[in-house]
Order: sequence, then structure tokens, then C-alpha cells
Amino acid sequence: MSDISEVMEFDVVIVGAGPAGLAAACRLMQLAEAADEELNVCVLEKGAEVGAHIISGAVFEPSALNELFPGWEARGAPLHTPVSRDELHFLLSSTRAFKVPHVLVPKSMHNQANYVISLENLCRWLGQQAEAMDVNVFAGFPAVAVLYNEAGEVIGVRTGAMGVDRKGNPKPNYQPGIDVHARYTIFAEGCRGHLGKLLMEKFNLQAKADPQHYGIGIKEIWRIDAAQHQPGLVVHTLGWPLDDHTEGGGFLYHAENQTVSLGFIVALNYRNPYLDPFEEMQRWKQHPRIRRYLEGASRLAYGARALTKGGFQSVPGLSFPGGVLAGCEAGFLNGAKIKGNHTAMKTGMLAAEAVFGALHGESLATLNERYRNSWVFDELQRARNFSPALARFGTLLGSAFIWLDQNLFAGKLPFTLHNRIPDHACLDLAKAARPINYPRPDGTISFDRLSSVYLSNTNHEEDQPCHLLLADPSIPIAQNLPLYAEPAQRYCPAAVYEVIQAGNGENRFQINAQNCVHCKTCDIKDPAQNITWVEPEGGGGPHYANM
Repeated sequence: MSDISEVMEFDVVIVGAGPAGLAAACRLMQLAEAADEELNVCVLEKGAEVGAHIISGAVFEPSALNELFPGWEARGAPLHTPVSRDELHFLLSSTRAFKVPHVLVPKSMHNQANYVISLENLCRWLGQQAEAMDVNVFAGFPAVAVLYNEAGEVIGVRTGAMGVDRKGNPKPNYQPGIDVHARYTIFAEGCRGHLGKLLMEKFNLQAKADPQHYGIGIKEIWRIDAAQHQPGLVVHTLGWPLDDHTEGGGFLYHAENQTVSLGFIVALNYRNPYLDPFEEMQRWKQHPRIRRYLEGASRLAYGARALTKGGFQSVPGLSFPGGVLAGCEAGFLNGAKIKGNHTAMKTGMLAAEAVFGALHGESLATLNERYRNSWVFDELQRARNFSPALARFGTLLGSAFIWLDQNLFAGKLPFTLHNRIPDHACLDLAKAARPINYPRPDGTISFDRLSSVYLSNTNHEEDQPCHLLLADPSIPIAQNLPLYAEPAQRYCPAAVYEVIQAGNGENRFQINAQNCVHCKTCDIKDPAQNITWVEPEGGGGPHYANM
């Protein structure tokens, strides 16, 4: 069995058709056209089509889009719902709350001139723009390995084989992978990219940065009663059901066609191993401030994804021999704004400019300088204390600090807070933690995991190698279960991990990989760092609609 069927050659290959990767592709072609040059650019996307794996809140700031495509309105960009009003609610209990006066809301959370969008639809549109500019966009082709030359420089990537059974043997439909060579490679896989993680380790890109920090975001789309629908209304919540020492909160965005996007984010530095982010969201929806919109409504879609939230202090080195990082691969989300799509697009454009310069003899390392001279750097620097303040002071005092930092000092306080404890190292032992009894789903407002995964349109070929790898298969039962009550059962939003009690009374760790929505939370939060997420067969995973 041959592992490789052919070699394809490009000037630039881009891994990932998200906002960063597609913005990079479009910017490269703009630069080539301006220089009257031909450029052969390829974008590899693991989803079955562009947008299939894209999920975000999303309130979108169009600053980067304005730069990339001035006059995007005439091009038909899917930004149809301008923000009409902001609300921030502090939930005190399961029934009590107060609406935060606008003057006490951090300025960074004001959303004038922004839009409620589907990032998936925006990426589909960006993919169409890229293809119209003669970019080669290949969906269903996951990059599974980085290729190096003898000098250790990146020379491209290898795509995954198709038609391999769970034991690694070829099936009748077997197709080997392809080596995709390029003069330069842009890695834009999104949060916790598998190849990006390997590159950071190989080239020690995190050496001068704090550990990256993450959250898990769980999202649903509902169609609500017309009387409750207020196009452009943006609602955020803090507080209940999370305690003061657990960072997170909810969002509810009124989009077009009587739909709302709602979701819940939990920072992955949470301490209680019994905490279940999926169940916290189900509880949150029952609060009167949220439930009032969902009475008599219908749930249309579900999904989940990890997000980077370390911010300024956690941004790694961006360049290495033969390649660069862009977008959430490197962690450019602005936590104070609760936005990262505009910064992902802009850093994709900066990566394209650095790569285009390298094609003409400049150093790839100019990307680091381009970033330092950009508005992305200024934004993240002003927001640098947001995430560590919440981690250090808790939700109430942390929010007060953030208001002072953002509203009175414009993010220019003369010190920088740090959080140098990685998220996986934050769990308390189960014996010292408080178990949480979550209510059963009512099937109207709250739901179970499996019915939720069904709405994500997730599908994997079952007879393929498991893409969730255990470095030591004994650790879940021998170590994680007695120490932490095996938290994978709870932090996974798709019922992938189960502890099964066999007839002889012994426990067995079961992985239901076909349920995986590719959120990457297990790769991040496992306390033993024993789970590695790798790319499954091309086209597998969720197939989101309007997420």
C-alpha cells in the first residue's frame, strides 16, 4: 500500500478555509494582480465544503473586511443585520438578574457599526471570492502532516489517505494521500490546530509567550416568535449558573429571518472536575431573561468549538523556516471585545503580505514586525489584562477591574497581568470538589447531548482509524477516574467519552469518535494531556448550517 499517490506543486499552500486562510488567499491574489504576476495558491480544507466546520457567535466587526474588499456590499457579502442595541445582564440566581446600565458596560463591548452574522456564510462567500481570483480551493482534503526538507524547513503538507479501515488496512475505495509542496505554507487551522501545535513545539514558538488559554463555546440556533424577535439585538450575560471563580457567560444575538444565535462559553481553566459546560448551557437557557425568547420557538442547529482566549501575552512567534501562523492558530481573539474574526482576517492578510514579500526575497520574519505595526497588536495590547484579570480576581471584581481598565484607562494601565498556569493543570481533585446535580432535560428548552449532536449533522465513516489518540490507554481509568472522576465524560459536548461499567464490575473507557464535532476541548483540558486530536478522514465531522 502506497501512502502517497502524487505530488502537487504550488507557490503557496494555505491550511484551513476559515476567515484567516481565505483572507490570506484573497490578499495574495490581490498582491499578485497588482504586481502583474501569476501566483499558484492552494487552500486545503478538512470539511466536506467550505464553511462546513465553521462556527462562531458571531457579532462581526467589519474593519478587516473593509480593507480586504472595499465596497463589499456591492459584492454581496452576507452582512445583513446591523447591531441595533446592546444589553448586558448580570444573572444573580436562577430567577434573579439585573440589566447593567450602559455606562457601566466596558467600551470594548459596545457594538455600534458591527453586524450579527453567520461566520459560516461569510466564509462561503470568501471562498467564492477566492475561487473567482483563481485560488485552488480543495475541500475534503485534511492536511495530516507537515513536510520538511533536509535542512528542517517546511516545504508543504501531506493530505490524509481515504478508505482506510480502523486497523489501518486499505478498503476497496482506498485512495492514498497527496504531498502538497509549496515555496511557503500558511497554517490557519483555527483554535488548537493539530499541525500548528506540532510546529510550535518543533520551533519553540511559545518560548517567549504565556501558555495559550482557551474556552469552550457551545452554540444553538433557534427560530423564535416574531413578537420576540428584535433584529440586531445583542445580549450578553455574566454570572449564574457559573460561580464567581469560573469564567464564562452567555450570548444571544438576534439575526435575520426570525432566528437567534445563542450560546454559552466556559473558560477551560475551570477548577471543578464535575462541571459540565454542556449542562451549564442547558441550565442557563432556563433563566427567565433567556427563556422568554425561546418559549414556543424551535431549535434548528447545534455545535461547539474551543476558542483561544490567552490574548496578547499568549501570542507565539509567527514565522519559522518555510511557513507562518495566522488567525486563531496563533490566538488573536480579543477577549475584551469577545471577537476574533476581524483579527483572524487581518492576520491572514498580514501573513499573505509577509509571504508575498518572501517570494521576492524578503524574510518571512517580517510577519512579526507587520503584526507589531498593525491595529491587531494595538487592540490586543489594550485588551491584555482582560483574561488574566478574570482568572485572578473572579467574575465580579474582575469585571470591575475591566471597566476601569477599558473605560477610564483605555487599556493603558502601566502593568501587565499574567496567567502562566495552563488550563489542563487547573482541576481540583474530585475528593475536594463539589459534585453538581444537573436537572434532566425537558425536551423543550433544554436537551440531551445526542439529540443535540444530531442537529450538527455530524458524520464520520465508522470503519476508519480513531482520530482521538490516547498516548497511554490506561490513564483514563487508572488515573483520571480516581483523581478527577474522569472529566472527559463532562467536558466533551458531544458524548464522545464514556466510562462503561462491565459485567465484572470493572470500568472501561469508551470513545465514540463518530460523535465528535471537532471542538478540540479534549486535546486541551485532559489533565494528563493524554488525548491528541488528529484529522479524521476528509469530509468527516459536522456539517453546519448557518453557524
